[in-house]
Amino acid sequence: MVDAAADAGLDAIGFTDHCGVDGARREERLLWNRNFDRTYERRREALAVAANRAPELTVYDGVEMDYAPAAATAIESFLEAAGFDYAIGSVHYVDGRHAFPFESFADEDDAARDAFVDAYYDAVVSLAESDLFDVLGHVDLIEDHPALRGRTTDAHRRRVAAACAETGTVPEINAGRTGDRGEFDDLHPASPFVETFRDHGVRFVVGTDAHDPGDFTGRLDRLDRFLATTGIEPLPLSAVVGESSSA
Repeated sequence: MVDAAADAGLDAIGFTDHCGVDGARREERLLWNRNFDRTYERRREALAVAANRAPELTVYDGVEMDYAPAAATAIESFLEAAGFDYAIGSVHYVDGRHAFPFESFADEDDAARDAFVDAYYDAVVSLAESDLFDVLGHVDLIEDHPALRGRTTDAHRRRVAAACAETGTVPEINAGRTGDRGEFDDLHPASPFVETFRDHGVRFVVGTDAHDPGDFTGRLDRLDRFLATTGIEPLPLSAVVGESSSA
């Protein structure tokens, strides 16, 4: 990943492995030894070795935390102890239920789907208001789900944007769902959400959400085109490093 980032001409790369300290999938992560809250120090040593491969590249040691309001105290304790360069907060689960397309809502009516979307954005607002994180990750994740897509309302967008403006939590423009995705080929967040953030004076960081070295090139091109078209000047990652209590 470091070699690919350097080859792509990046100035910096941030590693933000997924981490959950409570709630959904905790037992699964323990079972498969993917509990990053127990292993981050070993990765930190590896990052130091990897950084030597590309001295022209700044390598940041970050984390992407699963957020749930009930876990806020545990998350705060972990982030303060771990001392990452920066922390991304993301909502993947609502009341233990996954927001990704893997779980079907096909048998549920519109009221149940709308209730899930409301609860999702309640959690996103809580995330921003917790002031635990430097960056708000893929804010409209539920737009990836075919049964939930299009249910995000202007009221949802305004609530999230107001919370970010109040706390200084910085949303990311995330290229993780771009590519050959059909109707889902879009950035996080989609354009209406971007404009609502801008109306509230909220700035952005940008990220490829690369999970493989081959992800950088196409996603960087997509982000560059989007920024050129919209005239958005994103914050450099260095501007958010150290801003939260976790760094």
